Amino acid sequence: MSKFIYSDEEQKFNNILTHQTKELDLINRPDMSIAEERIEESEKLLRELGYTLTDLPIIDTETKKQTIVVPKWEDLVIKAECEVGSMNELDALFTNEELELNQTVIQSLQDDFNNIHKLDKIDISICAGAGILAAIIDILLIGIPEKTPNGLKGGPLSNYVRDWFNQRFPEEEMDKLANSKVSKVPFDAQDNRHTKVNVNGLSAYYHRLLSLGHDPLLGLVIGVCDILNGKMTTIDKTGKIVSQFMDNYTDRKESDIFAAIAKQIIHFKSDITTSMGLPAPLMGLFNLLQFGKIGDEDQTIAEIVQGMYYEGYDFIHFSSMAISTMIIEVIIRIGYALKKINEGHSIKNSIPFSLDREKHPKLHTMLFIGHSIAASANAGKIYFTKNPMTINYAQWIAFAKYSYSQLKWVLTEKSELRASYVSDKIYKETQEVYEKVNLTFNNFSNDRLVIFD
Repeated sequence: MSKFIYSDEEQKFNNILTHQTKELDLINRPDMSIAEERIEESEKLLRELGYTLTDLPIIDTETKKQTIVVPKWEDLVIKAECEVGSMNELDALFTNEELELNQTVIQSLQDDFNNIHKLDKIDISICAGAGILAAIIDILLIGIPEKTPNGLKGGPLSNYVRDWFNQRFPEEEMDKLANSKVSKVPFDAQDNRHTKVNVNGLSAYYHRLLSLGHDPLLGLVIGVCDILNGKMTTIDKTGKIVSQFMDNYTDRKESDIFAAIAKQIIHFKSDITTSMGLPAPLMGLFNLLQFGKIGDEDQTIAEIVQGMYYEGYDFIHFSSMAISTMIIEVIIRIGYALKKINEGHSIKNSIPFSLDREKHPKLHTMLFIGHSIAASANAGKIYFTKNPMTINYAQWIAFAKYSYSQLKWVLTEKSELRASYVSDKIYKETQEVYEKVNLTFNNFSNDRLVIFD
């Protein structure tokens, strides 16, 4: 049984090649060595008689054009199967030495592919340096937010980011905006006085965490839908999902989707610098995780996240933590681009906006290593402080994203892309062979009449 599985067309090729190889072996090629000796003797005699070989007369002979009949493919297939059977294998046409050489060439092409995607010392230095720098920023500059008489305070970088938001969105202006009709939304109930279905934990402290309309990402969809329908969608402290009409807030509805989107963004703006500000993206979904026994009090994951939000883990703190994550992206991408430019690539082909491994074979792996280093450092920070407020949410999102892509690359995509790389190289060489075959046939048939059957 063959170790290869051939398609029907491939099997036909094998049969025809086997048949034609057999036909070529049957051709009795005369020994031309004696004829060559006689020609050399004749040329020597002519020179002795004073003749120059370049001035020999050319005798014109009229010859009838030969006719070449090219048979149909189907006829070749039938003839081949009659002569050599229909189950011929391609490797039977090669000697063991030729087969070994083929394997050596294929292995060489695979090694070329692996070398293209293999990181060198400079690549490793770039991604390691970026990861370590991000870890230092996370540990020393971001810090842990704490409530003080002067508001939430953390590390120097975290404080800078929070001060920037406070300056960009002044408290007095945001209070006026929050009290204006343009920012009023139906999902902004701060307790259960106006709800039909009780929402466990709904209060001035937690309503933004429980209401999905306040989520910086989900709010752009769920919040807009709630504004259009006059509803409030929540996940309460016990993980119960509730979507209910807010009859007392019917005047806050919008019938036009663009007006609803504008109102949603304005409401985000009015809430961003409040004492219990917008939650981090998707933070409200953690209320669904009603399991786990974490810490001395055996808290669930949902309870841990609710406590983090209460202590000041909001959208602004998330933004400050995201800086270390962005630094990894910027340093690695710039370092990658400069290295490629230094290697002689054009600036256009060196700019690493895309993560396509065919265009930028090393970039994704470098980013994975950089984010892995930073995530590992953050894991150590969490372990030693025993404080969930030190979790760099943005970093773990990036790490999860690149880990999934890297795992997918190692398990499936790498082998497929390597096979495609080898096939493309072989295909190009095969095309060169076909071009030589066509040129030879054209030269041979130049003075002949060719008829395709």
